[in-house]
Amino acid sequence: MLQELKVLEDKYKQITALLSDPNISSSPQKIKELARERSELEPVVRKYDEYKKVVQEIRETQSMLSDGQSDPDLKRLAEAELDQLKEKKDRLEQELKKLLLPKDPNDEKNVILEIRAGAGGDEASLFAQDLLRMYTRYAEHRGWKWELMDVSYSPIGGIKEAIVNIQGKRVYSFLKYESGVHRVQRVPKTEASGRIHTSTATVAVLPEAEEIDLKLDPKDLKIEAFGASGPGGQNVNRNYTAIRVTHKPSGLVVSCQDEKSQHRNKEKALKILRTRLLDIARQEQTSRISQDRRKQVGTGERSEKIRTYNFPQSRITDHRLDENFHNLESIMDGELDELVDKLIIHFQTRALEENRTGLSPDRQIEI
Repeated sequence: MLQELKVLEDKYKQITALLSDPNISSSPQKIKELARERSELEPVVRKYDEYKKVVQEIRETQSMLSDGQSDPDLKRLAEAELDQLKEKKDRLEQELKKLLLPKDPNDEKNVILEIRAGAGGDEASLFAQDLLRMYTRYAEHRGWKWELMDVSYSPIGGIKEAIVNIQGKRVYSFLKYESGVHRVQRVPKTEASGRIHTSTATVAVLPEAEEIDLKLDPKDLKIEAFGASGPGGQNVNRNYTAIRVTHKPSGLVVSCQDEKSQHRNKEKALKILRTRLLDIARQEQTSRISQDRRKQVGTGERSEKIRTYNFPQSRITDHRLDENFHNLESIMDGELDELVDKLIIHFQTRALEENRTGLSPDRQIEI
């Protein structure tokens, strides 16, 4: 592990030197790539520096204690300090191991968030609408920008499907564990007898694909314009501004009608199509590489129930954490920080345990 840290430290120094090279300054794209790589390495290098200083202090303190000439009072102080230093070293080791976990290359990306009503009819569409509000409020709390790409309304004002583009710092790293089936238990507004119903909605969180990630061949696309429609009897059918894009090889169809401009709707539709195609490609690659990997959250598995929202008991249960949260109202209002933080820690801890079992003796830290 120390050898791996030394390699990363050397790489950090090389990149820092390159960024001040006049030959590189003429290439903005290269500078951007190097700066991003340096930024990714910096937390590890800083923590490694801190770790090396603590190791050096431990050696100096141990040397002092081994000196028979030491004053008894100084020796007691040194022993107490040594205990503190060893605790700090252990903590830094764990932090370094966490930093050295394989990075998800998509963590820095924006996301395409797709919400669809599942089982439960009208109540499922109302729940899907509640989830849309929850995630957009969460985005606002974190200072992210969000844009509704497309939406399909139910007759009673809920949503059958909504697609949102969320942009900001490390959006995917925070939202990737939200993919799955969300279940709600409550008395629907449409229920006269007061019976509790169970409905579902599915959430898909896809890292946004950029044009450089996946290029679309125009020959593979069928692009059609049609009259947009909306809720409440809006008269929006006069102009053919809505766009439907069909990807012929895969059969995927994406429609977008949220914008008044045909050009903007086309841009949005192509962005959604590119993201979905890239997600399919990633899933296929993941499946080929390792069957185990498919079990991990965030790889595109939508089938498992991840969370239950119990309104009568004002309780949310996350089934992966096996933990209840009794602040349902505030969570539905977008205050997801506690829940998201616990999910991140949960999956990081699991990854650390899996990584630890695979460590060979020469990867253990020794001083």
